[in-house]
Amino acid sequence: MVGESAVSAWRPDVPGVAEVFHAHFVQHAYPVHTHTVWTLLILDDGVLRFDLDRHDHGTLRSQVVLLPPHVPHDGRTAGPQGFRKRVIYLAEDTIDAELIGPATDRPNLADSLLWDRIGRLHGSLARPGETLEAESRLALIVDRLGTHLRRRPVAVTPPPRGVADDLHDLLDERLTTGLTLDEAARQLGVHPAHLVRAFTKRFAIPPHLYVTGRRVEMARRLLLSGMPAGAVAGEVGFYDQSHLTRHFKRMLGVTPSRYARRD
Repeated sequence: MVGESAVSAWRPDVPGVAEVFHAHFVQHAYPVHTHTVWTLLILDDGVLRFDLDRHDHGTLRSQVVLLPPHVPHDGRTAGPQGFRKRVIYLAEDTIDAELIGPATDRPNLADSLLWDRIGRLHGSLARPGETLEAESRLALIVDRLGTHLRRRPVAVTPPPRGVADDLHDLLDERLTTGLTLDEAARQLGVHPAHLVRAFTKRFAIPPHLYVTGRRVEMARRLLLSGMPAGAVAGEVGFYDQSHLTRHFKRMLGVTPSRYARRD
């Protein structure tokens, strides 16, 4: 469900910051998807609910949210007023990979100092020429996030590699060119239905939604780099511009052409 939306997105020239994203959603529901980056989020108004790795969470304005890369999640408004959020997408190597497990178990952090520091980082990211200030603020934020998440170390034993992982690799290899389920099943020597069930069980997201989310993520990066919306669809694997627009708007509440425009 998509209602009135207002978004602003840009890519600052600051190491470790993949994207800055500000949004006001009155009625919007993100479909389940994954990112290849860390999502650092604060709310300015409203309440946000989301499922992360099949567990439901609610976020208030006073909390900081850190969503780890590669873990499926969605998001939705939890009140008639919607919500306003500010998000910084951090490159995957900005935070230790060992903290993915603790962040999955405890994505909401109640820390007013951390919230304030993130708010100030958004301010410096919006001002051209303040790279050193932004880097300094980000360093303190990442350090404090690590302090929070290391308080409860979680020993995670990865499951043995199976056909779901093989399909995951194939989907990544063919992300922009496309891969049919029958083709994948023949290549991996299993029934198509078994592939879908195994992938969904292993990664908590069906194969088609995984591919769509990854393609939208790629489209965001290209749009922010200046590529025209009309050229992005074919570059990331969508059939045509209307195909891209349909999924992009469902995911982000706005069209691709509107996404990268800063008013």
